[in-house]
Amino acid sequence: MATIWAVAEISESVPTKLSLELATLARQLAEAAGGESRTVLIGGGVGEAAQTVADYSAGVMVAPAELADTSVPLAAVVAPRLAALIEQHKPDVVLCSASGDGKDIAGLLVGLTDMPVLVNVSGVTWGDGGPVVEMSTFGGKLITHSAFTGGRGIVVVRPGTVTEEKAAQPGAIETVEVTPSAELPQVKVVDSVAEAGAAAPIEEARVIVGAGRGVGSADGLHLVEDLADALGGAVGATRAVVDSGWIGYGQQIGQTGKIVKPALYVACGISGAIQHKVGVQTAGTIVAINRDADAPIAEFADLMVVGDLFEILPPLTAAVRARTSR
Repeated sequence: MATIWAVAEISESVPTKLSLELATLARQLAEAAGGESRTVLIGGGVGEAAQTVADYSAGVMVAPAELADTSVPLAAVVAPRLAALIEQHKPDVVLCSASGDGKDIAGLLVGLTDMPVLVNVSGVTWGDGGPVVEMSTFGGKLITHSAFTGGRGIVVVRPGTVTEEKAAQPGAIETVEVTPSAELPQVKVVDSVAEAGAAAPIEEARVIVGAGRGVGSADGLHLVEDLADALGGAVGATRAVVDSGWIGYGQQIGQTGKIVKPALYVACGISGAIQHKVGVQTAGTIVAINRDADAPIAEFADLMVVGDLFEILPPLTAAVRARTSR
């Protein structure tokens, strides 16, 4: 009987959206395998977050670990404790987030547990004795399917792989004490830079307005920001916009950026190359605004508006604001 674990992450005592997706995925895989699932929370202030996670999980394991030194990377605290729990309970599959911290945790787990790892995963199903994962390669032009030879390992899952769904009933919450499996070498943080974030993180936003090369300049980006503000959403961008320095890397969507799954994605001046498509193709509704009727984005957009975004966005934004102010 297979045991599936999801490793949750919290931000200001609230579980991230991807953590709830992982809890849902772990539950679905366990049901397909005829096994059991748990979501594991390790760190400080996890008690409150566990209540939310329990709504999506068949069971929650909480291991409090207060950070005495905030300069210590989160993964250095979580991974040794998680490795100790893995040694005790021997789960078959451990699902980690494809976030910065999640990737660090998965990397450390490989060294601490000798479990194999599959990364950059955009789909997971249960196959013959283990998970079968879907991954995109060559800029999204090729989809591969892989499995562990022994059926057991770590899977690093990208956002939007599944939609978070509450369980039929909340899972039981178990609090455990755990001793780290190893003392990792101390890492000294000599400097840190905080990048200004968007009004709403693109991974969490229900509405995203994306900017492409067609916005022309940083000034053109203001039109996109105004529409996003009117819609109560976040601003995303293609790699070309980020490379031009008009917006931060944290807002980049696509193969080399973030995978998002908003209810509505409005693409402004975006051609829709495959590298960007893989970042938005799971959105609920895609609306594209582009002067080129033959742009690749027309092939997968739900609505294609052919025209100049500089003429379309201002009245569109005004109409949205007028409607929402009623």
